[in-house]
Amino acid sequence: MRRSINVDENGLEVLGLGFYWDDVEPGYRFRTLGRTITEADITLFIGTVGMVEEMFTNLDYVASQSIIGSRPAPGSLVFCMAEGLLMQSTMQRTGMAFMEADIKVHRPTNAGDTIHVECEVVEARGTSKSERGLVRTSNRVVNQRGEVVLTYNPLRMVKTRP
Repeated sequence: MRRSINVDENGLEVLGLGFYWDDVEPGYRFRTLGRTITEADITLFIGTVGMVEEMFTNLDYVASQSIIGSRPAPGSLVFCMAEGLLMQSTMQRTGMAFMEADIKVHRPTNAGDTIHVECEVVEARGTSKSERGLVRTSNRVVNQRGEVVLTYNPLRMVKTRP
């Protein structure tokens, strides 16, 4: 279940807002749009965070020494892109805090791979403060071949529907 209508003070539906914790219940499933991870994404990410391991910066090394055979994206980049895909559709103006998650990388994601996120709500409950609740989802990051490349189970603090 998910109530999908968000209206403004004039009664107009506002598109693009996130869900409230009390709009969802365990078992609700959805998926995001996809996004292709590019060479530029990898270069900018490793430069920004200082992750300058040869696996990510030296294509000759990758070609001759890596068992992957092509330029991999850091698992942390895949996680961050998955979170970005989710922010666009589920947390706008309703998300309050990312509290915790266990993350597991299952297989490499390479430049040129397209990912999307498949989510299932596994917990949605109020807190002692009536204006917020907690939502935990089970998230699967899936590539264009249908392979699960990363899984995680974030617990988020989310606003209560006004």
